[in-house]
Amino acid sequence: MFIFVPPSEGKAVPTDAQPVISGSLVLPQLSPTRKSLVTALKRLSSGRPAAALATLGLSEGQRAELAYNQVIDTAPAGPAADVYRGVLYEALDLPGLRAQDPEAYRRAENSVLVFSGLWGVLRPADRIPYYRCSAGVKLPRLGSVTAVWRKALSEPLTELVGEHLVVDLRSTSYAGMWRPGPRTVTVRVVHERMVGGVLKRSVVSHFNKATKGRLIRDLLRCGAEPKTPEEFADTLRDLGYRVEGGPAGAFDVVVTEI
Repeated sequence: MFIFVPPSEGKAVPTDAQPVISGSLVLPQLSPTRKSLVTALKRLSSGRPAAALATLGLSEGQRAELAYNQVIDTAPAGPAADVYRGVLYEALDLPGLRAQDPEAYRRAENSVLVFSGLWGVLRPADRIPYYRCSAGVKLPRLGSVTAVWRKALSEPLTELVGEHLVVDLRSTSYAGMWRPGPRTVTVRVVHERMVGGVLKRSVVSHFNKATKGRLIRDLLRCGAEPKTPEEFADTLRDLGYRVEGGPAGAFDVVVTEI
């Protein structure tokens, strides 16, 4: 089983560590693409600030982000598990798993793939620096980051995944980087609550991210290896989740509180 997750805009800044080594990341054959994106991002971030901020979707108050991008290849790097922050990663708590449940963390290293606009895909132990570049960015001379990765990831990631079940928890902007095959399940988190005496459901970002983080953590800790969408849904139910089936491997997880 592979579990696909998005990165997070919120990141920790690694300190006192060696810089990123592109060839050490998962799928080292992607190194040329990674290097070309790093070069383009450094060039952009070192040019006119207004143009760089607009291209990266940043505000004037986020100008400091450009300084990090300017030194990507020499800045300290740390495990992706420690660098990425945000709601999903706080709920998943990979550093906690590493300290408290080494076996579950080993499963994370083997099955979790983080999609990144700059690095393509990463395993939790892959060492990266702080950076800012989302999948929606269009870099000068290279164009759409998503399109670059769609081409580069096509064969190597397909080969890596093989016939394994893919649990695709990526956000929309990262889903376009690689299209999984038929052995794929997706999960939508639905918040159910009473409003004026009427039972209502909605999709709320915070509930969605936090629940997906806990869901991944529970899957890693229990050690289950579902091979079909049906087995995946049954595994979640065994773990106490309220799961409703959808078409073609699309499932709703219904929650009433965070």
